[in-house]
Amino acid sequence: METKKFTLAKLAELTQSTLIGPPDFCITGVDALDSAGPEDASFLANPRYRALLKETKAGVVCIDRQTPPEENKNYLISDDPSRIFQIIVETLLITNNNTSGFTGIHPTAVIHPTAKIGQGVSIGPHVVIDKGAIIGDHTKLTCLICIGSGVVIGTHCHIHPHVTIREKCTIGNRVILQPGVVIGSCGFGFTTDAKGKHTKLDQLGTVVIEDDVEIGANTTIDRARFKTTSIGKGSKIDNLVQIGHNVHIGHDNIIVSQTGIAGSVQTGKNVIFGGQAGVVGHIEITDNVMIATRGGVSKSITQHGKYAGSPVMNLSDYNRQQVHLRKITAYVKQIEDLERRLKELEERLSTLQK
Repeated sequence: METKKFTLAKLAELTQSTLIGPPDFCITGVDALDSAGPEDASFLANPRYRALLKETKAGVVCIDRQTPPEENKNYLISDDPSRIFQIIVETLLITNNNTSGFTGIHPTAVIHPTAKIGQGVSIGPHVVIDKGAIIGDHTKLTCLICIGSGVVIGTHCHIHPHVTIREKCTIGNRVILQPGVVIGSCGFGFTTDAKGKHTKLDQLGTVVIEDDVEIGANTTIDRARFKTTSIGKGSKIDNLVQIGHNVHIGHDNIIVSQTGIAGSVQTGKNVIFGGQAGVVGHIEITDNVMIATRGGVSKSITQHGKYAGSPVMNLSDYNRQQVHLRKITAYVKQIEDLERRLKELEERLSTLQK
């Protein structure tokens, strides 16, 4: 396979960046600052790695306008170096080997005669599409995918292998479902009688995934008991996330790996959950809230801001508490010393009174 090669002038044009360096210098690859070679592009998006700018051998580095460039090095300067670097990555690395060799509808696909398939749809090997399902134009169903009855999938979606979308669920436009995603599994609901026997509650609602959502590998989103579980437009969900029944995730949320959100939670816009966060059921979280890693949300949050701890508290309070906890051994020693001195004073006072 022929290696792709781009001049710095061409990369600057593609990324709308300001170039420092020779326009005809060629780049053929990408790598991290500490391992990039003379023909690689790299980037600096986190100030903690700024010292590597002096040491890197990269042929060009994407930096922001606030970062002072080093002498005798090449740069692409922009407002968002991470995004610019991503454009370069895609320009250099996307080839025909990145795309499936299966086009159109594969002969092993099983499609119910009542299903409606849009124009330009790609359906790979061993995909099953049940009755009444609708697949929008230019959507890609790779392989080993199960689409339930009555499912509606929008246009320009990309559904990766081993995805299951159960009956009646709705997927918007430009949605990406990574391998192993399950949409519309039964919510965890049971009744327990006086003898402790558990009886399943049928979950007869549905799931709605709005436009421009991406859901990571092996994430599960439960169907509502009788209404709707919804994921708001533009939200991005990481791998191994569990979202319970009747949850309503707002627009442009970010939910990081291993987060669990219990049933009937409602979030506002631009809410961010760090990894392994946990949310109890039947609460609301307002707009522009950030929950730190392993944060435990046990009641509704009505004020925007950053929260941490379990149960969560305002981040500044949490940080102050952590400072005190780190000094707990010294505090205990101080208390013991004070108790000893108090006891000695009491003994002296008792002696004087006699």
